[in-house]
Order: sequence, then C-alpha cells, then structure tokens
Amino acid sequence: MAFFCQHCGYDSAKWLGKCPGCGEWNSFVEEEIRESEGAGASGGRASFSFQEAPQPIDAIEADERDRVRTGIGEMDRVLGGGLVAGSAILVGGDPGIGKSTLLLQLLQHLAAQGMKVLYISGEESARQIKLRGKRVGADSPNLLVLVEIDLESMIRHIEAIKPQAVVVDSIQTVCSPALSSAPGSVGQVRECSERLIILAKKTGVPVFLVGHVTKDGAIAGPKVLEHMVDTVLYFEGDGGHAFRIIRGIKNRFGPTNEIGVFEMRGDGLKEVTNPSAFFLAERPKQAAGSVVVPSMEGTRPILIEIQSLVIPTNFGMPRRTAIGVDGNRVSLLVAVLDKICGLHLSSHDIFINVAGGVKVSEPAIDLGIVSSLASSFLDRPVDPATAVCGEVGLAGEVRGISRADVRIREAARMGFSRCILPRLSQSEPPPEKVKNMTILPVRTLRELLDHLF
Repeated sequence: MAFFCQHCGYDSAKWLGKCPGCGEWNSFVEEEIRESEGAGASGGRASFSFQEAPQPIDAIEADERDRVRTGIGEMDRVLGGGLVAGSAILVGGDPGIGKSTLLLQLLQHLAAQGMKVLYISGEESARQIKLRGKRVGADSPNLLVLVEIDLESMIRHIEAIKPQAVVVDSIQTVCSPALSSAPGSVGQVRECSERLIILAKKTGVPVFLVGHVTKDGAIAGPKVLEHMVDTVLYFEGDGGHAFRIIRGIKNRFGPTNEIGVFEMRGDGLKEVTNPSAFFLAERPKQAAGSVVVPSMEGTRPILIEIQSLVIPTNFGMPRRTAIGVDGNRVSLLVAVLDKICGLHLSSHDIFINVAGGVKVSEPAIDLGIVSSLASSFLDRPVDPATAVCGEVGLAGEVRGISRADVRIREAARMGFSRCILPRLSQSEPPPEKVKNMTILPVRTLRELLDHLF
C-alpha cells in the first residue's frame, strides 16, 4: 500500500497533510500497489514490444501525407496537419466547455469520409449521446457508440471492431480490474491510460483521451499522463464568451502552442477562420486605453485588443487587476513607465483586460500594454489605425521580436496603416515593406510616446 496525491500523483509511504509536489492540502489517498502478470500494469508493459532492430534514420520512411484530415480545419491546424496513425491525444478543459461536442463532431467528419470510428463514454448514456448527436448533425452509421467503463471490455471491443479512430470520454471514469482502487484515482488513470496508449501504438488507431481538470485548470491525475501521450490539447474559454480556443500544449507531430478558434452555437462548435476580425469586431473607436497588438499564437498571427483603465485610487493601496495577461508583468511595466517616462502611476488603480477573454503570454505584447496604460492615464486615444508590438526592458528599451513580417502583414490585411515595432539591430534583416503600411521603429519608450501622442 502507498499514498498518492490525487492532483499530481506524488507518492509517499505515509499520509501527508500537504503534498510536497504540488502544494495541495489533504489530497493523499491510500491505494493498493499490485504486480500482476496478466492484464495489470507490469503485464501490459511486458506484452508490448515493437520487435524491430535498430536502423539508420535515413532509411526510415515517413511522409507527412500519411496524416488523416479530420474535416475540421482548426483542429487539423492544432494537430499539426491532421491525425497521425497510432497517436494518443489528451484533451482537457473545464466542464461544459465543449470537449465532448467537438470530439463527436470530429468523429462525424471522419465517419462521413467512410471511416469506422468509435465513441466510448463512461459518463453519459447512449440516449444522451444521441441527443447531442442530433444537435450537431452526427448521424453516420459508421459512428459507433459504446457506453462502458471497464478497461478490458473496451479493449476487446476495439480489437473486434477495428475502428480507425477512438474517443474515450473520459479517462477518469475508466477502471481496470487489475487494481482495487476507485475510478479516477492516480493508479487507475495511469494504468488505463498506459494500456490504451499501448493499444494505439500496436494497432495504429488514433486514440483521444478526454481528461477532467482540477480547480487550477490542470488535467486531473498524475502529471506523467501528459508525458505519456503524444499530444496535449487544452480548451480555453468561459460561458460568458461565445468563442472557444483549443491550444496545443504538447505535440510530437507538429508545432506547440498552436491554437484553433471556434464559436459555440446551438448546433455545436463552428470554426472561426478569421480570428483577428472575430476579436476586433466590437472594438470601440477613439477610446482611450484601447490598443491593438499583433500576437503570435504558434504559427498564426492574431490581432488582439488590450484595454486599460487607470484612475486615481481612493484607498492607500492601489489596485492592480489584470485579465488575460500576467499580473506580475503588468506591475513591472507600470514601474518602468513611472521611472523612465515620468508617468506617476503609483497612486492609481490599474485595470487591464484582453478583450474577448483571450490569454496572451508572449513578451511582444509589452509595448501594447505600455501604450494602453499611457493612453488611459493621459486620457488620449491611440490612432485606431495603429498596431503596436515589442518587448520592453527594465531600462525602458524596446527589444526585438520574432516573426515581425508576419505580424505586419496581418495588421495590413485587417486595414491598419501604421505599425510601431522595435528598431532592429544592424545584424537583423529589416521587415519586408507592405503596401499601405507605415512602419515606425522605436528604441525607447520615450520614442514610443512621441509616435503615439
């Protein structure tokens, strides 16, 4: 017997009040550790072998055309171009955000191409899945539904049906008879995931594993689960906005941090092929504190709007609230503005929001945050045809960014005529000239304020 943290999978010989791994309190549960020769953890690993001799890498045949298109362009983008045979894909997100809906739509698209696909649910009845299927248009006879939580039964059905794609919704409901612990425990999640991943590798069937998330947004269960799978996708968004973003946190077959944008409608999730227009649709004109920043999400440029509100504080301790951006980064940039540019923000409440609920973490948005803060503090709007991007240092210098050409072209495509960028060093190639776009290079925040106001 051993004690396992139900949040991160940390194991201990005795019960602990606080987990040393993730810091959670009262998360340790006693579980039985069993070694079996059949369907257990060690048995599953022992029975799996590729049985191939080492070979030179230049003799291995691999073709990107072997990918299977899902029929959903945004999903193909996040997966790196389509489904890879034998891949294991972990999909996480908050309850009700649309994980099951999107995967059911994905299976319907594959079934419409003549593929036999299998949707396994341990949370809903077949009637509930059918009702959702009617809403999203999933009615292909090639889409099979199985309600099951027993791992051995799942594997038998998969081997008998031989589907070309499988969804397990969710991995926390699956249990193996080799372990006596309850479904959703660390041991069960690790054992069941490993058996399903091994099955995917042996048969070449792509397997989607839906994972519950904790209150902190991390996928419940052992952290090793994210290392075991080939791809980890997270759903972002909330009930207050119509859009949903699926982000690739890990991908062995394509770029990481790629995103796909969807809009939640009554008939399911619909692709948003022009995210920049979607996020800027309700942007106010001539409003102080509103600035547009070309941000890179994976390989895709997206224009986002940063809004700031700077007002004198009524209390001794000014408030700092940031939604969609790192609050610590905002505090750092406020200090730089105060020290370098003489904008005395220390006695003001500061509220920053990325419109639409998008979360952005790249350093290139620093210049947009600074511009937005200065605009709100001075109560002077930024030219609505101006886009801003760049990283800001503690000395007030504006540092270079990656993919400047792509950002400029996206801004020009959306009708912007001016773009403020870092002044590049002599060793860096200048960005390509874009028709009807004026590029304003800056090296310091003082130069930035001169161009803005």
